[in-house]
Amino acid sequence: MALLVAVLVALAIAAALAGRYPIALADVAEALVRRLTGSPHQTQIDTVLFAVRFPRILAAALVGGALAAAGAAYQGLFRNPLVSPDILGVSTGAGLGAVLGIFLSLPVFAIQLLAFIVGLATVALVYTITAFVRGRDTILALVLAGVVVGSLAGACISLIKILADPYDQLPAITFWLLGSLASLRNADLAVAAPLVLIGLVPLMLLRWRINVLSLGDEEAKALGINVEALRAMVVAAATLMTASVVAVSGVIGWIGLVMPHLARMIVGPNFDRLLPTCVLMGASYLLLVDTLARTMARIEVPLGILTALLGAPFFLWLLARGREGWS
Repeated sequence: MALLVAVLVALAIAAALAGRYPIALADVAEALVRRLTGSPHQTQIDTVLFAVRFPRILAAALVGGALAAAGAAYQGLFRNPLVSPDILGVSTGAGLGAVLGIFLSLPVFAIQLLAFIVGLATVALVYTITAFVRGRDTILALVLAGVVVGSLAGACISLIKILADPYDQLPAITFWLLGSLASLRNADLAVAAPLVLIGLVPLMLLRWRINVLSLGDEEAKALGINVEALRAMVVAAATLMTASVVAVSGVIGWIGLVMPHLARMIVGPNFDRLLPTCVLMGASYLLLVDTLARTMARIEVPLGILTALLGAPFFLWLLARGREGWS
């Protein structure tokens, strides 16, 4: 844990220094001292750090940590290392809400709110469909319903993209769906951070029960666990975290799939150690990717492209290994 915290701090410092406007470490320290002492003297460095880079660093850590934690919860719940946070359609649903908001020319806050609401509503619809399915394994029913509802939301997104203005709305829709932290503000962090915390706290409190749930429904029931209630609580917490960050950052894939598996290879499947490890690794990974996205080219590269380029080779290796080492 100490090593992961040190890596996260080092990446945060590197992200504060790097960019189109490079800043020396001594200048960062002086800016922090001015802010802590309340000095009225403000420079261009203060503006760059406190209005642009520090909020973006916090946003990258928040989004990456939340997606990785949600991925770990879903993988434990479904007992499958190839599950990601959008297995129940929350990311696609949030994307549909944001695309609809952009198509209706709503303000930024309304777009984010609509993405959050539709993302939660998508998972609620999946659970409602599952409740009417009898005589079938609940996990399988959830996955199938999630695939169907997610595909339907994806079709609606494609329809809106066809109807959107190709010179104004369509580029904004495409850029949002690829994920970015470029337009994220302090107000967005103030809204998303408490929601992520609300979703993370139940996962921490229920971590030992989630360990039992990973043994299977019959074993969990034999140990006195209310499987249906626990599963609904875990899904609600992980969905809340995913929807809250996707609403402000756009759709950023692969983090919730890759980071939990890497963390499990390092610390094992025990959710006590797995959850904090996933949070730290997810935050560090997205912070690194975001720094590369805004420094590697003259224009900013969407995060979804980089996470796919880095995550796809690992996913292929993961498929080749199958379920080896999963316990």
